Amino acid sequence: MKICFVFPGQGSQSVGMGKDLFDNFDEVKKLYAAASGALGYDVAELSFNGPADELNKTHRTQPCLLTASIAAYTALALKNVAPSAVAGHSLGEYSALVAAGVLSLSDAVRITEIRGRIMQEAVPEGKGLMAAILGLDRKVIDGICSASEKGYVSVANYNCPGQIVISGEKGAVEDAMGRAKEAGAKRALPLAVSVPSHCRLMEDAGKRFAESLKEIEFSETKIPFVNNIEARFLSDPGEIRNSLVGQLSRSVLWEDCIRTISLSGVDTFVEVGPGKVLSGLIKRIEPSAKIFNVENKETLDKTASELQSL
Repeated sequence: MKICFVFPGQGSQSVGMGKDLFDNFDEVKKLYAAASGALGYDVAELSFNGPADELNKTHRTQPCLLTASIAAYTALALKNVAPSAVAGHSLGEYSALVAAGVLSLSDAVRITEIRGRIMQEAVPEGKGLMAAILGLDRKVIDGICSASEKGYVSVANYNCPGQIVISGEKGAVEDAMGRAKEAGAKRALPLAVSVPSHCRLMEDAGKRFAESLKEIEFSETKIPFVNNIEARFLSDPGEIRNSLVGQLSRSVLWEDCIRTISLSGVDTFVEVGPGKVLSGLIKRIEPSAKIFNVENKETLDKTASELQSL
């Protein structure tokens, strides 16, 4: 049995995330203290008690969600459950890279806070939009985006068969949503996000972010890591650094990532961190895969017990 740990991205956060693991494991308390020391505020207090409006600010969400995910990863290690590979969805790549030994937790929370601020400042409020398109083939959506006459729109996330997210200028995204419905989409839903991520509107943000990343130390991977923008295994620190910069303005190939991981022999996935968003996507991509999640002590104990019995 080969296991891949997958780490969730922004949108999976909620007030209270990580608290149960914090209450049960001293090692988790230590990592929250380290994250708080790196950021200069109490990560546990904000994560466990909110308020939600503050936690949902992009520059707060990103390091707090990363810390909650690494709390779950730490708890799994205490249960002697280790991955054969790691991957993360968008922000989740940073959690995966901490797990793979590429980034320290302190560096990861600092750089994700900076990433959040840069993303928020990249596009004026109201200019950009993201939307989920359900029930259309990816080639059809590619065609709709490339044929846009209302401005710039492109695919941000190839999440799974039948679920794709588009991103770009507000008018162009709205027009693409209408044309997707005409083409037979089951639904076309605007997303409640203020930043049009993973499209070329974020290229200037990527340049700013590249400068910030120069201050961060990257190590070779200790666990195989699959990246978002190419869906391939990367181990070289320079390539990983460039990949994180490119991820801001290029599509997240999540469906392709899972297929790459499965082709490597992985048959079991554990979603490590808050929520079960990725578990649902993986079921659509690889229906035969065994899928677990860990976000609190109950799911930790259940997952560890079931994996040890396989």
